[in-house]
Amino acid sequence: MMETSTGQDDTWGSETIVGSGSDISVAGPGDVQDDEFEASDFDASSVSRFGSIPSSIYQHAYENGRRYHKFRYGTYPIPNDETEQNREDIKHIAFLELTRGKHFFAPIGDHPRKIIDLGTGTGTWAIEIADMFPGAEVVGCDLSPIQPFWVPSNVRFIVDDIEDEWMHGDNWDFVHIRQVFPAIQDPPGVCRQSCSHLRPGGWIEVQDFGGSMKCDDDTLPPDSLLSQFLEMTTEALSKRGINWKIGSDMERVLSDAGFVNIQCKRFKCPIGIWPKAKRLRLVGLYTKSAFADLMDALAPRIFPMLSKSPQQMKEFLAGAHHELQTTDAHILR
Repeated sequence: MMETSTGQDDTWGSETIVGSGSDISVAGPGDVQDDEFEASDFDASSVSRFGSIPSSIYQHAYENGRRYHKFRYGTYPIPNDETEQNREDIKHIAFLELTRGKHFFAPIGDHPRKIIDLGTGTGTWAIEIADMFPGAEVVGCDLSPIQPFWVPSNVRFIVDDIEDEWMHGDNWDFVHIRQVFPAIQDPPGVCRQSCSHLRPGGWIEVQDFGGSMKCDDDTLPPDSLLSQFLEMTTEALSKRGINWKIGSDMERVLSDAGFVNIQCKRFKCPIGIWPKAKRLRLVGLYTKSAFADLMDALAPRIFPMLSKSPQQMKEFLAGAHHELQTTDAHILR
């Protein structure tokens, strides 16, 4: 996972690499306990609270047995149904475990006034940020109206396409974008608009996976179906003008958009319960579940784009799921 923040104040110093080299040790036979995977405090806090959501757009489209956003149907290739919402919340918990509870890294101070979350999804991040900063105005923007009805009074959700012309006002202290850019066509445009509507000294933070499977010790075979799936996703989405691997190029994108003092934190995110550290095993458990659901969510879209039949998709997914559940590879994202 790569996380990038930019702004006017150079307070971070140089790039930080977290979990590099041999920092993620492999668990031994006696390290994993049967009852160790219990919900953390981060999970318990991820609930909706007070207020109401002022949106009247509650229509959806259905395809291949999955539910998608109706507004600008087809813009975003991933469903918005309960299965996908569950995957989004699992990713949220995994991110917090990986970052030791940090919702963001940008030095926005103790009293930000205006925060916007672009591609807010279920709205969990925005809701928790609203609780952290009760004096701030927090806005979550998404194509799908899937956020909870009861939310803190200082957060509101709007249904909009973040690639459209900016209609959200000026002088934002903080723009947050997580796990969105690999699935849309114009991340550079979103970054340019964000830069234009931040207050002087404001910050943007982009958090994304790099888009490829990685492994430090060659335990991931070259013919891995999991790696093949991500490469197929990259090829298929490129036909729609989408760069699935843009997370690895965000420093250039942000620089081209006009941002300065770009700082980057990189985390090695395990898939599976192979790490020795219990915290990373929990992260790996979450990301393994999320990746399994990602394959099911994306496959009905990407296989037809690659001229592959439903039967080929079914057989590939069966093999990929089997590999994910049985592999001994020390996989990283």
